[in-house]
Parts: sequence; C-alpha cells; structure tokens
Amino acid sequence: MIIVRIERHEDGTIGGFSSRGHAGYADRGEDIVCAAVSAITVGTVNSVEALTGIEMKAKMKDGFLSARLPVLPEESPKDQIQLLLESMQVMLASIEESYGEYIKIKQVTLT
Repeated sequence: MIIVRIERHEDGTIGGFSSRGHAGYADRGEDIVCAAVSAITVGTVNSVEALTGIEMKAKMKDGFLSARLPVLPEESPKDQIQLLLESMQVMLASIEESYGEYIKIKQVTLT
C-alpha cells in the first residue's frame, strides 16, 4: 500500500508531503496506481520548481519521495505554490477514491 502524508501548517497551507510504499495493484512495471502516484508527486515537485522558481527540498529512492518547501522569501509566489500542492492533493484523493485499498492519504498538522 502507498501511504501519502500531506503536511499542513496550522493556517492550512501545505508545507510538504511524502509518499511511501508500493501499491501492489499489479506486477512491478504494470501497476497503474504506483505509476499514477509517482507521476503526480514527482510532477508536482517539478512543476513547483519550473513554474515558481522555488526549489523544494526533495529526497527520492525506490518507493519513497519526500518533498518540503523551504522557508519562502516574502516576495515568493506563495499562492501559486499552494495551488500546485492543493492540485496534487485533489488528484491523489481521486485515486484514493477509486483505489482505496492500494493508497491512503493522511493529513497531518505541523506544529
């Protein structure tokens, strides 16, 4: 099962996320759930960096991706960044709705 952890600040904004595990929906290389989650999460990190110029602190290895926003300068495009991260959450929730036995999303509040 894939566990996605979305980390929110107390004001509700997303500060980072992680994805861990393999779906087990199908054999490796044929697993559409794993492929979708990977495309969405990696694509979001790439989109934040390419479209806003903000480099997320990311770590990736087999079955694991962790990405966190750095402390953002005052003039950074915070609304655009949040829109991209919220879009990722919506896409992942759609997958969870259809394939809930293979992916779970957990929302946590950062303290």
